[in-house]
Amino acid sequence: MSFPTAPAIVCSDLSFAWPDGTPVCTGLDLAIGNGRTGLVGVNGAGKSTLLKLIAGILRPTSGSITVGSDLGYLPQHLPLDAARRVDDVLGIARTRAALLAIEGGDADVRHFDAVGDDWDVEERARAQLDRLGLPHVDLDRTVGTLSGGESVLLGLAALLLRRPDVLLLDEPTNNLDASARERLYDAVQGYPGVLLVVSHDRVLLDLVDRIVELLPDRARAYGGNLSAYLEVLEQERATAERLVRTAQTDLRKQKRELAEAQVRLARRVRTGRKAQLEGGLPKIVAGNLKRAAEVSAGKLKGTHEGRLDDARTRLSEAKDAVREDKEIRIELPETEVPAGRTVLVAEGLNTADGLYGPNGLDLIVRGPERIALIGDNGSGKTSLLRLLTGAEQPAEGTVRIGVEGVRHLPQRLDVLDEDASVLANVRRFAPSATDAELRGRLARFLFKGNRPEQRVGTLSGGERFRAVLAALLSADPPPHLLILDEPTNNLDLASVHQLEQALNAYRGALLVASHDRPFLTNIAITRELTLHRGHGLNPPGTPPEDEPTATPVDPT
Repeated sequence: MSFPTAPAIVCSDLSFAWPDGTPVCTGLDLAIGNGRTGLVGVNGAGKSTLLKLIAGILRPTSGSITVGSDLGYLPQHLPLDAARRVDDVLGIARTRAALLAIEGGDADVRHFDAVGDDWDVEERARAQLDRLGLPHVDLDRTVGTLSGGESVLLGLAALLLRRPDVLLLDEPTNNLDASARERLYDAVQGYPGVLLVVSHDRVLLDLVDRIVELLPDRARAYGGNLSAYLEVLEQERATAERLVRTAQTDLRKQKRELAEAQVRLARRVRTGRKAQLEGGLPKIVAGNLKRAAEVSAGKLKGTHEGRLDDARTRLSEAKDAVREDKEIRIELPETEVPAGRTVLVAEGLNTADGLYGPNGLDLIVRGPERIALIGDNGSGKTSLLRLLTGAEQPAEGTVRIGVEGVRHLPQRLDVLDEDASVLANVRRFAPSATDAELRGRLARFLFKGNRPEQRVGTLSGGERFRAVLAALLSADPPPHLLILDEPTNNLDLASVHQLEQALNAYRGALLVASHDRPFLTNIAITRELTLHRGHGLNPPGTPPEDEPTATPVDPT
């Protein structure tokens, strides 16, 4: 395959709005060339929508999109029919059927036409699946038998097997375990064509050649990977803040000079009037002096006010240049759990299909531990969290909770009432709090002014995340055990940073299932537990977890 030297994707004066009139982009100009490009921006900026426009799934309201080469697109949510076979998803079912017919002795010319030059298609498909860590996936299996992560890798394998010149990936590492992510990183690094990826995965974005930031009114391109982009942003922020300070100093100077000029003019007018009253000046001379003073006063006032307006404009422009990466600012001392206190005890825990092995799963959590739950896709992390929170009942074993206020943040963020306001939702979690207290708490989560009255169903992804976080952390009683399931999935980089801030202020016990290694590092995880399907937390041949002996749970 040959790759273009000119930009492979060109968006010219591109505009798009949803049927209700909500604009996504207006007059966007963007060119994507060879190499790997990471597309970033806040939740709601329109990143996924832009990929759909480029892929031809959506039609622009105005403007044009030119894609100069064959294009492949892996959406964030892969719509695969559970009954489809793997070879059909890979696009080789017809060729494979023709090969089987020929091998069976059927020499019909239609079979040879279907095969063409793809006599090795099955071997190539098998090799591609192997490279992506799917050697166990048979070509005759159905999609419904695969995990979510396996389905994503299957979709990627189908694209790589087709070998498009241009590849679009939308949050490809969501729902992938650590080993699957590594294989995807290898595939991205080895891809020789034009790659445009939307992601919040900081490791993946450090593999790209350039970053394009999608802003409300334009797109800005930065050479280098995510780390280089963040360095440039920090430099821009520092420069902009210096300009603000300079502009503020200049504004104060112009105000002071205007006031001093007005004082001098007033003094001259008073001196002239006094001289006239004392008879020291002829009337005509006094009049001329008065008119001259008024003209001078007008000119001087106009000059200084012009400088003052210029200073105000410079200050406004300088402030506009400072990025408003708003930060959650909270303190949660009431969530503190004494060191060593038993927070949770699970004994012999298991599902009906024996997900955690013949002996089930044992776990003890003590305050204020910060535990990361990791493991391959399909190992049962989400199921375990649901069993621990009571969202599902175990087939075997028991769960005992030793603290008040256990809160669960599921992957789908579906704990809020879509039709109620943010304020009403938070009130549901803290019914005894006053309106003023609730609004104060919401303000710390960046819901100020009239924003608490906004209906949850109208919130952007980042806003919804903050609303859920506000509800859980403001709950009554305060949460002493917080259980999170892949909390950084679908969050933009700013929202991930806000989540890290909130969790670093949290003083209770924390159990979080996540494959996001930088995130786990930033929230200061104290212990890691690896879950293995069919073997619980302790796979055969490995020493058991260094768990303290369970102690009686203090019900108070």
